Amino acid sequence: MALVVYWYDFICFAVVVGAFIGSLWVLWRKEADSRCEDNTRYESLLLLARPDSDGLVRATGMAHVGSSQLWTSCWKGMHPGWLLVTRFVSFVVMSGFLTWDIVDWDATIFVYYTEWTFTLVVIYFALGTIVSAYGCWVCATRPPDQNGARDEVFKKDVEEGKSTSTYYRENELRGNIKLQSYYTEEEFSQRAGFWGYVMQAMYQTCGGAVIMTDIVFWCVIVPFLSNSHLGLNTLMGCMHTVNAIFLLLDTAINSLPFPWFRLAYFVQWSCLYVVFQWVIHACGFTWWPYPFLELDTTWAPLWYLCLAILHIPCYGIYALIIKAKNSIFPRFFRRAFVGSY
Repeated sequence: MALVVYWYDFICFAVVVGAFIGSLWVLWRKEADSRCEDNTRYESLLLLARPDSDGLVRATGMAHVGSSQLWTSCWKGMHPGWLLVTRFVSFVVMSGFLTWDIVDWDATIFVYYTEWTFTLVVIYFALGTIVSAYGCWVCATRPPDQNGARDEVFKKDVEEGKSTSTYYRENELRGNIKLQSYYTEEEFSQRAGFWGYVMQAMYQTCGGAVIMTDIVFWCVIVPFLSNSHLGLNTLMGCMHTVNAIFLLLDTAINSLPFPWFRLAYFVQWSCLYVVFQWVIHACGFTWWPYPFLELDTTWAPLWYLCLAILHIPCYGIYALIIKAKNSIFPRFFRRAFVGSY
């Protein structure tokens, strides 16, 4: 048995267990609570959203989420095919890098958090490709009046120069289209509810995990902890770059929300990885992929506490990127940008 437990390791165990239980409590309060605030818009993935008379999508207590949120763009008039191509290319390129990594280092490479996160992003893009393909099918089979209604209204208002009426008419039309889409796609939404939940949870987990992975790699590992695998080389440099690039590109196009409380998924993902490390070391694994996870040092509790706190700014950075997207883009592309609803 390679894992020797010291008294101070129980503090590490308490940090991880406390973080995991705390994240479960947050999800129970936010995701499973059927009570909704008036200003909630897709606030819970466990709620079904219906558009109100004002065109906003508000939550009502049901057990699945509308599917159109997963494949529509935050840009007016952008066909879901563009999101499909983006996600498919991202999936193919990242799968190639992951295959390269496995071929060079075999399956034991998955003892690293980098490969866990990279694989999660690949799975997100794979699922996103399937969902976007469905969105293209919906657009191809939807009556032309629904597909062209928004563009027609906008075209008329631009010609007449009525920017104010454009806003209210577009808002009303958006609500009508979403309402029609809900009733025509209700059956699919019921079937896709679970996968829609999984896809959005993966997206929010990937946002925080990618930021943390790349920050730790470029700011800690490369300058101070380089070794034969973690050192800077072509493969490692690419893997810690394309993950953020492709995810940010998807973020620039998609309309998925990024609420703060879903930091809980990110915390659970890291807790799962740490527990995995404890288990394999208890089964005889002899070395730690990251020195700051070692349990045989008196500094371990401090390291674990710092890593737990690090999740907040890492998730916050990506949340700020989403906020900047929804705040800055409308100023420069007022007639083209819709935002994440």
